[in-house]
Amino acid sequence: MISPVSSISRSAHRSRPEATPYVDLTRAEWSALREKTPLPLNAEEVEKLRGLGDVIDLDEVRDIYLPLSRLLNLYIGNTDGLRGALNTFLGEKGSQSGTPFVIGVAGSVAVGKSTVARLLQALLSRWPEHPRVELVTTDGFLLPTKELEARGLMSRKGFPESYDRRALTRFVADIKAGKDEVTAPVYSHLIYDIVPGQKLTVRRPDILIVEGLNVLQPALPGKDGRTRVGLADYFDFSVYVDARPEDIEAWYLNRFRKLRATAFQNPHSYFRKYTQVSEEEALDYARTTWRTINKPNLLENVAPTRGRATLVVRKGPDHKVQRLSLRKL
Repeated sequence: MISPVSSISRSAHRSRPEATPYVDLTRAEWSALREKTPLPLNAEEVEKLRGLGDVIDLDEVRDIYLPLSRLLNLYIGNTDGLRGALNTFLGEKGSQSGTPFVIGVAGSVAVGKSTVARLLQALLSRWPEHPRVELVTTDGFLLPTKELEARGLMSRKGFPESYDRRALTRFVADIKAGKDEVTAPVYSHLIYDIVPGQKLTVRRPDILIVEGLNVLQPALPGKDGRTRVGLADYFDFSVYVDARPEDIEAWYLNRFRKLRATAFQNPHSYFRKYTQVSEEEALDYARTTWRTINKPNLLENVAPTRGRATLVVRKGPDHKVQRLSLRKL
């Protein structure tokens, strides 16, 4: 027989909220945190920053991304203060000058992470304390098509193994170390490949934003079994853009339709062949790509890194942010 005390104890245990490292906020609660921060963008500028298929507008920028830019500005200011305290502690030995504040933006294909990254770049560059804000996508560190084909990885493009992860980590490490110039390869969505001979040069930014599918992946152990430093170890703040897989699939197919009517029409487009068949045939290809490549990558590699983010931004079916989870300090 179970005593009344035991029953009450178990009941209380079941009703106790689950421990979490995050503070969960509704859209309204988050929006109120912007306080009196002015909105530095107009509707035309937001339109230029918006990705194809994304429905972001001024209200979304004001409610979601303006508070985020304020939070990031506070983080950056306090990081500078902490660096000064560390230099005082170390004295002359090991003291460090200002290094770029690095932000990672992760999430699925078609979830809108590129728009989020561009918005953050535009908003953060308007703060007078840090006008030089650079944005780099991990697409430039995809292995060239010839290399992917040689390794049998074309059907795994976007999976962690399809990137030159060592070069990507070294690129961010060099920027974080304060090197005067750091270069990265350039990727073209038109030709669906790395552009031979082209380089992106980054020169000592105040802030670096790194956007990509797998930027929050932990480092793989070395051949000797030792843990290595990973890309995310260089992040000062990270954002994961989240949504239900079925909603992301709908957005992916909608974006494919729009690309088929626009960018795919270019004679040099890798995907031009999908403008030469019926829409249903083209969409069958897109559905197959989602089912066999993008969704498995999301479920196996991208979504499991969500819990490593500083901030999780959750979207509803209409692309609008509904809730946010901010990691506690």
